[in-house]
Amino acid sequence: MSSLPNCPQCNSAYTYEDMSLYVCPECAHEWPQSMEDGTVHENVITDANGNPLQDGDTVSVIKDLKVKGSSLVVKVGTKVKNIRLVDGDHDIDCKIDGIGAMKLKSEFVKKL
Repeated sequence: MSSLPNCPQCNSAYTYEDMSLYVCPECAHEWPQSMEDGTVHENVITDANGNPLQDGDTVSVIKDLKVKGSSLVVKVGTKVKNIRLVDGDHDIDCKIDGIGAMKLKSEFVKKL
């Protein structure tokens, strides 16, 4: 008898292991083996110092950042107010005065 957990989405008993994941062949749901109950923990987005960020925070840029496709540069120390966290490589959506809407990587900001 298998000791693998049932799928948390469809309750199928036919789950299997794939590296560090459990996989359900019936509904294609995958979940980490460390969370056998199927609960998902949100990724915590942190700044360059490891402080967790939230929507609405104010951050400061810690490195000169060239704006792709233009000659503009976001200077060190630029304050960015009211950030919004999103999924993806560039995980901060924001508006910067004088530049406009753009996306930033959290590794180049620090929380104020």
